Amino acid sequence: MSDGSDSGLAKLVVGLLERADELGDAMAERIRSVANDHGGNCVPLEDLRESCRVELRNVLLVLAGRAPLDASVGATEGRRRAQQNVPEATLIASYRAGIKFVWELLIAEASATGLVDHEGLVEAVSSIWAVQDTMIETTVAGHREATTERLRSAEQERSALLEALLTNRSLDAGMLLAAIDVLHMPRYGSFAVVAAEVPSVGRQPLARMEQALSRSHIHSVWHMRPDTHVGIVQLTSARQYDELVEVLEGESVSRTGVSPVYDDLYNTSGSLWYAKIAIQSGRAGGCAVTVFDDCLVAIAVATAPEITQRLARNIFDPLDALPEAERNVLIDTLEAWMACGGSTEETAKHMYCHPNTVRLRFRRITEYTGRSTSEPQGITELCIALHALRQNPEGAARGAAQGRNDLRMPGAS
Repeated sequence: MSDGSDSGLAKLVVGLLERADELGDAMAERIRSVANDHGGNCVPLEDLRESCRVELRNVLLVLAGRAPLDASVGATEGRRRAQQNVPEATLIASYRAGIKFVWELLIAEASATGLVDHEGLVEAVSSIWAVQDTMIETTVAGHREATTERLRSAEQERSALLEALLTNRSLDAGMLLAAIDVLHMPRYGSFAVVAAEVPSVGRQPLARMEQALSRSHIHSVWHMRPDTHVGIVQLTSARQYDELVEVLEGESVSRTGVSPVYDDLYNTSGSLWYAKIAIQSGRAGGCAVTVFDDCLVAIAVATAPEITQRLARNIFDPLDALPEAERNVLIDTLEAWMACGGSTEETAKHMYCHPNTVRLRFRRITEYTGRSTSEPQGITELCIALHALRQNPEGAARGAAQGRNDLRMPGAS
């Protein structure tokens, strides 16, 4: 830009600076209409006017050559607008509207005063766009920084409230009300707790559950703990409990437990215990979804692991005398028979063998374990032992070794 143009532009801008308050208010009205077009207005009018006056002076001082752009103005503005919940897109649109307003001012003032010719305005436009880019960049950076801080703070508060709800520690009336507000759930209603085993540190086994349930119009909140991924689910009908289980079966990648329905969020910690017991009742290493009320035998086994694992080894240890393949076939046949409701014919179909083969295997089981599949006592013990073995094979083996040590005579080497 030539010296003459610079001088003319400087004089023109000085004239605008003298009217900065009046022009800032006009800019605010322009920006307010743009904000409404982008989803509403979160900023009080007087606040917006004051910001426009400050920002307009900032820009005009640059164009007059009196000072460099003060980037801190934009950063401060961005942080304040984030705290007022102004969306980033609205903020950017507002700045573009403001710069367009400045450009129109320059054109109108140049036409009225003749201080800047057409060539001078063309050269001045590059300075205006550079100012716009810097202002938007610094303002968006401030907005994002403040937004990140707010989200982090909100997530920390949410996590602390959820943990208090799940453990019932320090859960007084005020904290319960705060948790209810954060969860967007009523205190009383129908709820269920879901807990999924964490397959590895930091991995969320049910990362997509909130969205998947939302598609079925089921509201839920989720929380990562060191050993479990926990969800609190609000149910508005009995049918939604079945839908919850169905969605879980499609999403689970590790053992998952579902508590019975409860009616007071204050009792969430107790329901979490039910869900965690349901996890333990599933087969080790599997990804089955276990509903607490649907698997009460397995649940009972999981609540007394030391006793039931000892029973499992006492019953199945004699099978260790057999080749591993034969031992596994006998246990798999027993498991299939229980899953088939005690039907030998259905078990044979499931195992792809003749019913007589199943009967022969049962005789071998009776021979080695001393429990018969035709007597209630034997069936009960076999069922409990099988659940214990599937839930924790290594634990059952350790229980057996401990049991043998306990039976040694005092002083025996």
